[in-house]
Amino acid sequence: MTISYKWLSEYLPVSLDPERLSKILTSIGLEVESLEKYESVKGGLDGLVIGEVLECEQHPNADKLKVTKVNIGSGDPLQVVCGAPNVAAGQKVVVATVGTTIYPSTGDPLTMKVAKIRGVESFGMICAEDEVGMGQSHAGIMVLPANVKVGMPAAEYFQPYTDFVYEIGLTPNRMDAMSHLGVARDVCAYLTHHDKGGLRVKAPSVNAFKVENHNLPIAVTIENPTACQRYAGVSISGVTIKESPKWLKDKLQAIGLRPINNIVDITNFVLHETGQPLHAFDADAVAGKKVIVKNLPQDTVFVTLDEKERKLSSEDLMICNDTEPMCIAGVFGGLKSGVKDTTTNIFLESAWFNPTSIRKTSFRHGLRTDAATRFEKGVDISATVNVLKRAALLIKEIAGGEISSDLVDVYPQPKDKTVVSIKYHYLRRLSGKTYHSDTVKKILEALGFEVVKDGIDELFLCVPYSKPDISIPADIVEEILRIDGLDNVTIPHSILISPAVEADRVKESFRMKVANYLVGQGFSEIMTNSITNSNYYSEDVLQHTVKLMNNLSVELDIMRPAMLETGLESVAHNINRKNNNLNFFEFGKTYSTSGVGHYEEQEHLTLFISGNASEDSWKQKAVKSDIYRLKGIAAAILKLAGIDDASFEALNNGKIEGLSAKVNTKHLLSLGTIAKKTRERFDIKQEVLFADFDWKLLRETVAKKRTSFTELPKQLPVQRDLAIIVDKSLPFEAVEKAVKNAKASKLQNVSLFDIFESDKLGTNKKSMAVSFSFLDEEKTLTDKEIDSMMSKIMASVEKELQAEIRK
Repeated sequence: MTISYKWLSEYLPVSLDPERLSKILTSIGLEVESLEKYESVKGGLDGLVIGEVLECEQHPNADKLKVTKVNIGSGDPLQVVCGAPNVAAGQKVVVATVGTTIYPSTGDPLTMKVAKIRGVESFGMICAEDEVGMGQSHAGIMVLPANVKVGMPAAEYFQPYTDFVYEIGLTPNRMDAMSHLGVARDVCAYLTHHDKGGLRVKAPSVNAFKVENHNLPIAVTIENPTACQRYAGVSISGVTIKESPKWLKDKLQAIGLRPINNIVDITNFVLHETGQPLHAFDADAVAGKKVIVKNLPQDTVFVTLDEKERKLSSEDLMICNDTEPMCIAGVFGGLKSGVKDTTTNIFLESAWFNPTSIRKTSFRHGLRTDAATRFEKGVDISATVNVLKRAALLIKEIAGGEISSDLVDVYPQPKDKTVVSIKYHYLRRLSGKTYHSDTVKKILEALGFEVVKDGIDELFLCVPYSKPDISIPADIVEEILRIDGLDNVTIPHSILISPAVEADRVKESFRMKVANYLVGQGFSEIMTNSITNSNYYSEDVLQHTVKLMNNLSVELDIMRPAMLETGLESVAHNINRKNNNLNFFEFGKTYSTSGVGHYEEQEHLTLFISGNASEDSWKQKAVKSDIYRLKGIAAAILKLAGIDDASFEALNNGKIEGLSAKVNTKHLLSLGTIAKKTRERFDIKQEVLFADFDWKLLRETVAKKRTSFTELPKQLPVQRDLAIIVDKSLPFEAVEKAVKNAKASKLQNVSLFDIFESDKLGTNKKSMAVSFSFLDEEKTLTDKEIDSMMSKIMASVEKELQAEIRK
């Protein structure tokens, strides 16, 4: 939420400097995330002066340059070399003197220095509008009216708008603070409480509103009173559509809005002043002079202001005339009924629409407008008419015209105020502070609450319509704490707590063990959004995907069915910022459904590796990460879980090419290289390796394991090596399996330490050098015993692998 300091100050009865106001806003829960100076012209034209060109002669060494003498009202005239084609003697111009910094519309700031241009010294610059940030034109210098006083500061003449702009981090429930008047109301309540004064907001008066004729009556009918509980409107005839006055454009631009025309700008101004969205229709486009608020049949085609055809849902509330729809209620206007340059008569709307209905429509069509974001949080239904009068008076003032109909206010079932009670002992227990009853009432009345019953230990309060989020006593406590100041809560010297009882210790300790191992291997933990984009997935996958009913954006509409895509978003984000060597791990969940009410979560541990495993150095060249590194890390994690019997097999599912592993027929792990087509969806050009563990299965395996300790062996292991010739395609896993089948009882370890390939070995053959480690913990092994076990191993290898033992 963006708030203008100058704009806000207009509603405050006292003057506050920007810094103090910033502290007050943060103290009352409207956290100021940033406070920045706003200048409509960068630099504020500081140092620029109005000058008069006394002489203008041709440059002796350049056809397109002129040498001028410029009077700036002090000292001797300045000699300035100028390249503008329109410069001439007698002109009043804007001059940047030596030492002045100018801020062009494009490019970096420039500080004026004495310069020699083609042999002639120049003491400053005569400025074009783009050179000082006042526009885009570079056709020539700015020529001012002849009556402008020489020597006047340019800032005094042009009066560029300056302001301070607050960026406030509003919580979603604070609809009441989504306007300058709403924020001013909170500030006044704070000042009333702390400065002991009965301060009230200086709200604009609407007493001058009156109907001038009845030449343009438009009837209003509400057919869906649930979705539209109140609708007010008024006709204004004879308006002139034109550019808004400077004060209005300045205020809108300061908070980041682009001025369009006086009517649209007024509706935007009133929206940010009061928090109430408005909409202006071209009254001549209201067929039958009727406005009907209703729903239309499913898939009705409607063209919105952005000239796009949209198919409506039967749940979308529409503002219609007698023959066709004109506007998606509370969200976006229509192309035909919008205000145009030729519009002379308007119908102005102010309404209350159901927040749930607006939110669904807004997300359904991907239209996140300022109006929708306010309606979906709930606007002040009691202010509907007064805001309409305020806008109508501004339109009369700025665009002319006459109010040409009675103010129509259709309010079928007036809304009762919410009544909430609060006990003082509850306030004390929840806030940790004792408040006097008079203090409590004073704070709440300053915020617009009405005390309907004052008991000995209990207050009954009517909640103002501007605070639709307040419904329980805890909400009242929050209001009191905010205005008293969240930084005024007393911190006790001691706190009594019950110690937490650790549950499922194995689960957390194993997770920490794995995380520590990965961090030790150079990995960084990432946490990606479990809500993702449905466009990443095929229709087959989406059939079992959990879809969001109230998604925050079009891109975030489902619960992720897989961990790969959200992780690749992080990989792409880093690579796009030149962080190319990546080692990521993530603990996360995926989600699926087999029907309404049947949902499943699955826990995962995923690894992402890309780039080099080591950097270039004086000692060695960079080593690129490959699938063998990934498999080694995955094997180490399995070992931490006590798994040494996982069986691997080839995997290629279109997204990953590599290996998958099972334990007792259950799928445990997939790892490999991510397919190029998948990477290209995220604009990733370099290779990415990926591993995905079934974390629940891994954790359950750990829980079943029993840790045992044995005495360190007193004997030394014996090493034997063996070279075997096998088919080139044979994986080492097959060798391990054949060696295991030999049942050599004292065999401790098998490892591959070399692979040799040569035509001398035969076609499609390779030599694998394997090391065997033998150990008897009770006695020293004899050569005979070792030879016997090696014979079994060789026999098994020859039989099962058709291998040849190299002599």
